[in-house]
Amino acid sequence: MSEYQYYEFVAIDRPLTDRQLAEVRQLSTRARITSTSFVNEYHWGSFRGEPNRMIERYYDAHLYVANWGSRRLVLRLPQSLLDLDVAERYAVGEQFTTWTAGKHLILDFSSEDEEGDFDVDAETWLPTLLGVRAEIAAGDLRPLYLAWLAGYGTWERDEDAFDRDHDDELEPPVPPGLRTLSAAQQALAEFLRLDADLLHVAAAASPDRAPADTRGLAAWIGGLTVQEKDRLLLRVAGDDAAAVHLELLHRFRGQAGTSVEEVDQRTVADLLDGAARFRNERERREAQARAAEFARREARQARAYQRQLDRLAQDEEQAWARAESLIATKKPNDYETAVTLLTDLHALAERDGSTDDFDRRISTLRLEHARKPALIRRLDTACLGISGGGSQ
Repeated sequence: MSEYQYYEFVAIDRPLTDRQLAEVRQLSTRARITSTSFVNEYHWGSFRGEPNRMIERYYDAHLYVANWGSRRLVLRLPQSLLDLDVAERYAVGEQFTTWTAGKHLILDFSSEDEEGDFDVDAETWLPTLLGVRAEIAAGDLRPLYLAWLAGYGTWERDEDAFDRDHDDELEPPVPPGLRTLSAAQQALAEFLRLDADLLHVAAAASPDRAPADTRGLAAWIGGLTVQEKDRLLLRVAGDDAAAVHLELLHRFRGQAGTSVEEVDQRTVADLLDGAARFRNERERREAQARAAEFARREARQARAYQRQLDRLAQDEEQAWARAESLIATKKPNDYETAVTLLTDLHALAERDGSTDDFDRRISTLRLEHARKPALIRRLDTACLGISGGGSQ
């Protein structure tokens, strides 16, 4: 496949009207279009529409994936749920940008890696990532911090991604809960190719996230005026339920106080250097663990082999006789089995200090079967006898 592009758009808060559907259908004759989704794949050519315009006018989420390493996720939120100035604090280069369109705020996440693996199942990304939109709308800023961190994380893959003056750039406010990401946030980190070691270092400054306060939410809703509840219910009945859900959570969290404290901000250099040190130490520990496991495995195998030799020593003569009978068949597989048995007998002789007797017997065996080149070749390879390292 020389080229592949995947476009997906989803309407979440409300479906498209008949007029809007007619407008988007003019953009593609091959797309799969419903009142809430637009999906198209290209193996040649490209999409005629403008994704930014589509997200601004019609849809709440957009996914784009290409087989040359491009990944893009765009989310649209009501401006009442997230301030532009808050979102802009997490903007970084072209990796995470934000702008407004009418009453909406647009969040644009992207990742480029020409050397990266191609997403064969591109259609599986958006259902997992959509949870990020609801989390952001409810006041959770972890996805924005992940985008900022992943943006600067590209510097380790591409040394030309940023200039050296970005070393002293201060990180934005660190939200709580970075050590316990949601499933959607874990998917976002993977989608943006966020290095796990960099995330580990960054998360060290993130406090634990407070558990969900369902009682507090119930009490807060109970304190709303009748008029306010009626207004919200009317919006739900008017096909605005999704937006009402997000707005309620956002307002409750704002009331409960979820501001992020700006203390001990680190620089980009602090984070990247810290990730490099942590990665080196992690790899050193993993190498030590692998070496220790290899040594344990070798020791177990050595003990097992010694037990095998103990059993062989109990009837050594029978083993020699079996080797002779296997050789007598003149079959290659039996030759292999015989040589393996003779190798064990040689190891037993070395262990018990009887190599002279072994060398005498293997020399006799080689003379008796000297006209069997296939056998002699195997004995030589195993270093058994006159031509090998175990010979006289």
